[in-house]
Amino acid sequence: MVVTGAAGFIGSNLVDSLLSQGIEVLGIDNFSTGRMEFLSEALKHPKFTLLREDLYFGEDLSNAFVGMDAVFHLAANADVRFGPDHPARDLEQNTIATHKVLEAVRIAGVKNFIFSSTGSVYGEAEVIPTPENAPFPIQTSLYGASKLACEGLIAAYAESFGIQVWIFRFVSILGPRYTHGHVYDFYQQLMKDPKRLTVLGNGHQKKSYLHVTDCIRAINVSLEKSLKPVNIINLGVDGYCEVRDSVGWITSEMGVNPEISYGKESKGWIGDNPLIHLDTKRILNMGWKPKFTIEEGVRDTVQYLISNPDLSK
Repeated sequence: MVVTGAAGFIGSNLVDSLLSQGIEVLGIDNFSTGRMEFLSEALKHPKFTLLREDLYFGEDLSNAFVGMDAVFHLAANADVRFGPDHPARDLEQNTIATHKVLEAVRIAGVKNFIFSSTGSVYGEAEVIPTPENAPFPIQTSLYGASKLACEGLIAAYAESFGIQVWIFRFVSILGPRYTHGHVYDFYQQLMKDPKRLTVLGNGHQKKSYLHVTDCIRAINVSLEKSLKPVNIINLGVDGYCEVRDSVGWITSEMGVNPEISYGKESKGWIGDNPLIHLDTKRILNMGWKPKFTIEEGVRDTVQYLISNPDLSK
């Protein structure tokens, strides 16, 4: 198996899961955001190989993919908030990089392709909870638009070259090795000044979260039970919380009682979706169900950050 973004948050957890099943893994990462320490156990494993390579700027990977059963493509720029500051970044690191990986898959003859997409492709959805076949509204973020473009390419490659694909539309993922997102940002703020916390937006934004261990389990279940040429699956929990709820859980775990400053807008930034609630019946009907509630996921993440202070440096 190949895992791109192998040193990232979800990628490194996936690598460990595959290795625990006795599967040989080639991990690829350019370490722009990935961390070598996340692969500390994998690097000791005889069935793991690490390739340091940039998917956008790097060399053709088709030779490295020869003989592989599947490619898990998780590498991406995931910084939704700062997309407008770097308009080409999502196109280059998400869409064009994905096309390069697909070409390597085609040339090498790999028959299975697994892609980490996002619930952001639904934009500000009119159907709540949002199912996989919901009509697509106007895109609200460059990140979501780049991922939707990736989905189109992947489906076309599946049809054109007989590749079986799985496209997972995630809510925000939390848990061990989490280093990006509002829980991390709030934690960082409170570590610097436990008496004050600034929240972008009015705090009534409704968000959904999924623990990374539940995410990996859902992927494994789907790979066993979804056998269409193109499988599109929402991954999340059935529900959401307000940002204000998560603030309460974070401050509780940290044992602080800060003065909280909220904004006036319903969005914290361009592309910040004020309501995310995905319909997860498709994955639930496969026999999977999450073990962590949203609150448990947030609290577990904060506990992990507290136990791993080096991640905040």
